[in-house]
Amino acid sequence: MKLANRVQALTPSTTLAITSKAKALKAEGHDVIGLGAGEPDFNTPKYILDAAIQAMDEGKTKYTPAGGLVELKEAIVNKFKRDNGLDYNQNQIIVTTGAKHALYTLFQVLLNKGDEVIVPIPYWVSYPEQVKLSEGEPIFVKAKEEYNFKLTPEQLEEAITPNTKAVILNSPSNPTGVLYNKNELQALGEVAVKHNLWIVSDEIYEKLIYGDEQHVSVASVSSEIKDRTIIINGVSKSHSMTGWRIGYAAGNEEVIKAMSNLVSHATSNPTSISQYAAIAAYNHSEEEIHHMKKAFEERLNKLYNWIVEIPNITCVKPDGAFYLFPNVKEVVKASPFNTTDEWVAQLLEEEKVAIVPGSGFGSDDNVRLSYATSLEQLEEAAKRIKRFVEKYS
Repeated sequence: MKLANRVQALTPSTTLAITSKAKALKAEGHDVIGLGAGEPDFNTPKYILDAAIQAMDEGKTKYTPAGGLVELKEAIVNKFKRDNGLDYNQNQIIVTTGAKHALYTLFQVLLNKGDEVIVPIPYWVSYPEQVKLSEGEPIFVKAKEEYNFKLTPEQLEEAITPNTKAVILNSPSNPTGVLYNKNELQALGEVAVKHNLWIVSDEIYEKLIYGDEQHVSVASVSSEIKDRTIIINGVSKSHSMTGWRIGYAAGNEEVIKAMSNLVSHATSNPTSISQYAAIAAYNHSEEEIHHMKKAFEERLNKLYNWIVEIPNITCVKPDGAFYLFPNVKEVVKASPFNTTDEWVAQLLEEEKVAIVPGSGFGSDDNVRLSYATSLEQLEEAAKRIKRFVEKYS
């Protein structure tokens, strides 16, 4: 049997492979510490659960408009105004089955065969695969570690060709956790506007920022940049609602309409109950979000210190999200293992610590550690990693 070329070209998810192996070892009775998770370890806040129960009790269990409930779109419009200083109308919003679905649908309506999308390295694993599924071509540009993994305007300018259609920005970033400031976003945005590119701005981690840093949406920098920007966001990370699958896109009305037409034939609509839960998420105070954010910040500061104390490991300290992306090049070089992937696999085998190799994010010298677990587990994981490094140094 011959499968479609589009799926044969896909690269399997590294994160899912590591998670699967860790679960298998755990099922065998091993004491596995999983640092591969891409989701908060907190339950969805109770007021959101209550809103979902109420919606079910009231019979709100039927089809909704393909692009999302009017009430949820209005809540998202208000969120943009309140949090980002951005004005959108409901025709510029589409609600989707998770932010990943928003990205997938966007690339499907934007790209024709051979269109190029600039993807900064390190990247979230699904960006290049979704571009390829849309018959586009991901153009990788390595954001250097010495520049905190941030794409520069010069790099963007150099990568642009007549076939370039869009550039992806992710701030705060998965996997690095780094955050672009307003000046950096303006410089990149001006290059995109100059070359008539779409800016795909993934802002899913905007609520998880630590210290004195502030999130800035690239669309808020200028009206010209806003006109070229499609924002991708959702409630998965901000409100610990990963399983509810509610994301959205905001931007150019013609693009959003095309996305709505496409999803009407693909998913019909996002789950009705999840949409009512998301309305509650955005129409409620953010007190419980701040509680989760405070816990993540404490974990970040402690885990970062534990990791950088390990000889030959360096790490850019993140501004947000819930990942560390340390450089283990020297550690791997001193070991008997040929690649970071082999080093990570042996770490899981010997010390039962599951982390994700950077190869899945386009960066072979790094690994991703999620701190979406308890401080006790993080401290124990750091001890095991240190022991493993010292054994093979």
